[in-house]
Amino acid sequence: MSVKYGFDRVIDRRGTGSVKWDGCRRADTIAMWIADMDFQPPPAVRQALRRRVDEAVFGYTMPTAELVETVLAMLRRRHGWDVPAEAIVWLPDLTAGLHLACWSTAGAGEEVLTTVPIYPPFLKIPGHCNRRVVTVPMVSDGRRYVLDMGLLGKVITPRTRLLLWCSPHNPTGRVFSRAELAAVADVCTRHGLTICSDEIHCGLVLDEDKPHISMATLSPEVAARTITLLSPSKTYNIPGLRCSMAIIPDAGLRATFLRSARWLPESINALGYTACQAAYEHGDEWLAALREYLRGNRAMVEQAVAAMPGISMHRSEATYLAWLDCRAAGLGHPTRFFDEAGVSLSDGEEFGAPGFCRLNFGCPRSVLAEALDRMAAAVDTHRAKAVARGA
Repeated sequence: MSVKYGFDRVIDRRGTGSVKWDGCRRADTIAMWIADMDFQPPPAVRQALRRRVDEAVFGYTMPTAELVETVLAMLRRRHGWDVPAEAIVWLPDLTAGLHLACWSTAGAGEEVLTTVPIYPPFLKIPGHCNRRVVTVPMVSDGRRYVLDMGLLGKVITPRTRLLLWCSPHNPTGRVFSRAELAAVADVCTRHGLTICSDEIHCGLVLDEDKPHISMATLSPEVAARTITLLSPSKTYNIPGLRCSMAIIPDAGLRATFLRSARWLPESINALGYTACQAAYEHGDEWLAALREYLRGNRAMVEQAVAAMPGISMHRSEATYLAWLDCRAAGLGHPTRFFDEAGVSLSDGEEFGAPGFCRLNFGCPRSVLAEALDRMAAAVDTHRAKAVARGA
């Protein structure tokens, strides 16, 4: 399947305005930071986009009834979740949904709760909205990162209004169990918190024995307090087409959210709608092949990291992201260290976790192998110099 879909094909994205590649400091750097993949999207998506471009008129666009039914069918098929059509609120991207969740559920100066480490906008957006961010750490139990449920309840105050939740988790790659989700939902219910659940990576679960469970499907009571953010962007590698959605079953919560959405554009990118429909309708075989390819890439990363002294990781149960703990390696600032070695990673400090790096393994294996070789060589050289200094 990987041959059929060309995942081994190296596509040179330099000089194309790529944030991932043209944003690197040096032209010879291998970009493994921002969360987009170096693969072409499913053939059906590319074909649908060509047909749409051939229509040659790009006026303001709204979602068709067919697209809405495609999304509803996807929710039923993949999540066992029946929602009414009016529950869908279309958004240009996930960060717009995070802004709207903060504005619509918390007042100025009130508190928004999230975990650390976490996707950086979770830490920045509450402040942009004049809300105060409060964090609770995820900690390693030796095999994976887990949330301290006792501490979660303790940091909530009478001014806490919203939990920004990420599932599957970015950057640790955790797929939360039903019991974990139920415990979080129970705390939020007891304290009257709204939940904004970012589930944008839910199509990229790699461990087949750990199915994604959408927070809102736990019970009608949980659904009534939950804003679920979804998009085909990460799963099908079409983030530049800017098409996302919030699923808000509760009419009152949805009305409040929509009142805060008045500043948003009145329509989404026309090509984004087209790609969304094609991906959800015809992308299943491509997605199965992608997940299998990513499992192979994950194994390469695990093997390489295990041989790097002072660097460790837990298995990424989902996503194409590896969360590297570099604190014991003595690298100083690890992201800068690896950038000097010609590999650009995401800085853990931006996720609320100094000393960590996030590595994007959503790329052809030849590119991944070269990046891991560069990293290993740099760590070996650093270690040899440290030994020489101590001799």
